[in-house]
Amino acid sequence: MQTMLNFTEKEDILKFVSEKGVKILNLCHIAEDGRLKTLSFTATDRKKVSEILELGERVDGSNLFSYIEPGKSDIYIMPKFDKAFTHPFSSMPTLNVLCEYLDENGKPLEVAPQNVLARAEEKLDSSSSIVLKALAELEFYIISKQKTEMLFRGPPDKNYHESAPFTFFEDLRNEVLITLANIGIAVKYGHSEVGRILGKDDTLMEQQEVEFVPQNLSNMADTITIAKWVIRNVCAKYRVSVSFSPKVVLEHVGNGMHIHLCGLKNGKNIIASRDGTPSVEALKMVGGILKLAPSLSAFGNTTPVSYLRFIVRKESPMHICWGTRNRLALIRIPLWWNFTKKGREIGNCRETFEYRAPDALSNAYLLLAGITVATNYGLKDPKEALKIAEDLHIEGIGGRRKLLKVLPRSCIESARNLEKDRRFYEADRVFPEKLIDKTIKALKSYKDQNLWEKLADKPDEIESVLGQYLYYG
Repeated sequence: MQTMLNFTEKEDILKFVSEKGVKILNLCHIAEDGRLKTLSFTATDRKKVSEILELGERVDGSNLFSYIEPGKSDIYIMPKFDKAFTHPFSSMPTLNVLCEYLDENGKPLEVAPQNVLARAEEKLDSSSSIVLKALAELEFYIISKQKTEMLFRGPPDKNYHESAPFTFFEDLRNEVLITLANIGIAVKYGHSEVGRILGKDDTLMEQQEVEFVPQNLSNMADTITIAKWVIRNVCAKYRVSVSFSPKVVLEHVGNGMHIHLCGLKNGKNIIASRDGTPSVEALKMVGGILKLAPSLSAFGNTTPVSYLRFIVRKESPMHICWGTRNRLALIRIPLWWNFTKKGREIGNCRETFEYRAPDALSNAYLLLAGITVATNYGLKDPKEALKIAEDLHIEGIGGRRKLLKVLPRSCIESARNLEKDRRFYEADRVFPEKLIDKTIKALKSYKDQNLWEKLADKPDEIESVLGQYLYYG
């Protein structure tokens, strides 16, 4: 079956269902936990399919979002015709259609993360005429019980860009790339990452990465969510498991989800100046993100193990600073393409800056919405943002490096920072007050203040905590 679809009207889908013999129509939606949810219908009755596409369906919002009260839990999911793809893993012809959330009046549901992100993007565009694009680096561990002797045992944490036979899951990763391409998700590349762990009972954990091409933020959030669904399904096909957890084994490298950002104004990338250095606009954006970095962790680092990745560094950030090509900085300016044509103006987002704190257990919509709020803050208050960027440039700090502030060390600390900064996120009703309240409450519920110090000499207990979050997100 054809898999890459671009419907614009209901009739397009009805025609496809009829011509391709589609048996099942899935209304797919993405809830608070960031996972793809599915509501399935038989597609044999054209009238019924037409009604579903036109009216959507009623669902229980309180079981999808912690900030929807059970007493007012009915919400709607409404199909988005341009977000349809054939189900690549179904044994029968099946069409998946992504949906948006509507309230009881048929309006966009205020607390739905997708709508929070849409409001953040609209606010940035209206206040600065800048459109953000992002690409994510999605890191994950494939976990397999080795039934036969491994013929090529590579050393631990030396798996970066390794090739078969020294990497075990090259074919699986490439099947992920092909599947993503077939359902319309543009991938930049895939490769084996640093992590390689031979655990107890010959359990192999091998780290991989898939990186996407830049898209507007709402599309990138969709991409991240669908990609995790695809990766899990391909792994299930191969009878192996996969973890996006930021820390799977204490002494080994963890999984991040680095976010590269570029800003477009009148269709042109404004991140680089003509001499190849970061532009003034880019420095404002960097300053805004550094300003709100402690509270952004509330959206990008949402479990206790997220902070263990910071503490046991392994190329993960700890200090709130930025630098060029420095992988220990919170924001990194990657190597650009200055050698090809200096001073060129392009819109393809090859010039970016990289925010290295987030991990894939976060809700991508809220994470990108928070980044947008921080970016907008930097553009609206350029004097403060530029001063922050100047003060926190790691290459210019020298002996003052020890004075740098560090990222939060726990969910509780992130919650406290969000309490302090909530006015920035709630401005212009981008983030609803109720959502911020519930986010703070959820983070505090982990009670993880000083958790890792308390468990420092208790490896079995640390391993137990890591195991709790192995399949989150």
